[in-house]
Amino acid sequence: MTNAATRPTSTPTTQELLGSDADLLLNYKAKVSKDLLHLPGPDFIDRMYIQSDRNPQVLRNMAAMFNHGRLAGTGYCSILPVDQGIEHSAGASFAKNPIYFDGENIIKLAIEGGCNAVATTFGVFGSVARKYAHKIPFLVKINHNELLTYPNQHKQILFGSVEEAWNLGAASVGATIYFGSDDSDRQIIEISEAFQRAHELGMVTVLWCYLRNSAFVKDGKDYHTSADLTGQANHLGVTIQADIIKQKQADCNGGYQALNMGGSSYGKFDPRIYTDLCSDNPIDLTRYQVLNCFSGRSGLINSGGASSGANDLADAVRTAVINKRAGGTGLISGRKSFQKPMADGVKLLNAIQDVYLDSKITIA
Repeated sequence: MTNAATRPTSTPTTQELLGSDADLLLNYKAKVSKDLLHLPGPDFIDRMYIQSDRNPQVLRNMAAMFNHGRLAGTGYCSILPVDQGIEHSAGASFAKNPIYFDGENIIKLAIEGGCNAVATTFGVFGSVARKYAHKIPFLVKINHNELLTYPNQHKQILFGSVEEAWNLGAASVGATIYFGSDDSDRQIIEISEAFQRAHELGMVTVLWCYLRNSAFVKDGKDYHTSADLTGQANHLGVTIQADIIKQKQADCNGGYQALNMGGSSYGKFDPRIYTDLCSDNPIDLTRYQVLNCFSGRSGLINSGGASSGANDLADAVRTAVINKRAGGTGLISGRKSFQKPMADGVKLLNAIQDVYLDSKITIA
């Protein structure tokens, strides 16, 4: 007989994980109507891409991604990204769980976790491509910001070619652009050309649309995750034909306003961004990000962010709820998944996916 001390604990419900924010997030009606959006669904590829310039090979690879894993056939996407060995350094990323120094375990985690795809580096895929290319869609990250240059800098550089990714059996290529940085012009041109070539070869394109500029921290407040600035980064990303946008979930707004105070001048904005299109509710902030992805024609996947330990599960579910209710396409969660035992990482990935599988969690 199992006593109370040894009885297995049940998995918390979404409402329990959201805590005091449950009503705020689960019952909120967004300021911008969902009727203005192209929403995810089983027929999303047919609705969005049949009329586009994407060739049949791109559509086939897109279908391979959206029809794989636990979210297959829903129009939603769960991706495991592990490029942190370069972006954040291997020691800092994998010391918590050294099994991931071996890249094969990254792919095993994505498969066990029921992901649509796994995103990692040329080196990881190259080491095990023949074993796994036919078992889960590959998303090859083609550029990185390495942290060994002293002093550290924010420059994304190519680590390989689009053709090399294709030869690895990739369904998709991914890249980062640091919008707002003094190196962004080169990155925009470079990745625009890479995405054009990827589409020619039949691969899906995914863009990490990140902001980098010390000026985006104003009077002690960090606007790198401001809805207005990240929204414009998304708009630039879909303009160079990213099929999926990866973006940090907005947690504030008013970046343009802050950068236009005290006699300074930066960019252009309309006050209605803040009054008519957004509120302080995180669903509105994320919906503005979706709006800037051609109203959802290109899917928005939000990043999972750093691991905080005990709160990872609740944080991941919260991010997924906001993304789904805002009209987003899914979540790409790495550190929260691999900086813990594999079984716990699988549990977290499944909890994220359960949000998108739950018909009671609707579009706001």
